[in-house]
Amino acid sequence: MMFFIKQFSLKAIISLAIFLQIIVFQTAIAEDKYPVKIKPDLPFITVYHQGQKVILKRIQDTNHRLVDDLTRTSRPCPPFCLWPMFIEPGIYPVGELEVIDFLENQVKSGKGFLVDARLPSFYKTETIPGSVNIPWVLFTNEKKKEAVFKLLGVKKQADGSFDFKNALELCLFCSGPSCGQSPRAIKALFKAGYPASKLKYYRGGLQIWKLFGFITIVSEANIVNENTGENTGKEVKK
Repeated sequence: MMFFIKQFSLKAIISLAIFLQIIVFQTAIAEDKYPVKIKPDLPFITVYHQGQKVILKRIQDTNHRLVDDLTRTSRPCPPFCLWPMFIEPGIYPVGELEVIDFLENQVKSGKGFLVDARLPSFYKTETIPGSVNIPWVLFTNEKKKEAVFKLLGVKKQADGSFDFKNALELCLFCSGPSCGQSPRAIKALFKAGYPASKLKYYRGGLQIWKLFGFITIVSEANIVNENTGENTGKEVKK
C-alpha cells in the first residue's frame, strides 16, 4: 500500500511539473511582443532613417503574405538575369543577418553606409530602413564620381588618383538577385580602386528582405506605418 502511494505521489508530482511547464511556456508566448524575432536573442534593432527613429523588426503576423511586384518569379532575361554571388574578387555577398549587423555597427558608428543603389524613383517608393540612396549612375559618371567619393571619405590626390585610406565601408543592394543596379555600382567602385575589403553586396535586396518579413520604409510620407515599425502589407504601386 505504501509503495502504491509513493508511486502515485511521484506520478502526480511529474504530471504537475509538466502541467506547470506548459502553463509557463504558453504564458511566455502570450506575453512575448515579438514572437517573430530576427534572432533568438534579438527581437529588433533601432535605426534612423532620414533622421527619424525606426524600430527595425520582422512583421509579427505569421499569416502575412507578399502581394506586391516583388513576388514575381519570372521576368524576361535579359535584362532581368540572375547576378552571381561574387561580383568582383574579394567582395563578399552578405545575407540579412549581416545587413542587420552592418546597420548595428558600421552605420551606427558612422563608419559605413547601407546603400540603396537604385534610381531615386525606386528608393522613394520603398527601401530598407537606415539606407541611403546613392544611385548606381553616379558611380559610373566620371564627372559626378569625384563629388560622391568626397562624401564617402575618399580624397583626390594631386596626381589625379584617389586615396581610399579613410573611405567608408559600403553595403550595397537593389531590388533583388535579378536587379543589376547594385552590381553595376560595385563594378564601377571596384574599377575606380575602391578597396574590396570595404565593399559588401547584399544580393537578396528588397525581394528577399521582404520575403523574410522585415519591415520597409514605404512610399506614403516615406515612413513606416505610424512609427510602429510595422509594414502596412499593402501592395506598393510601381
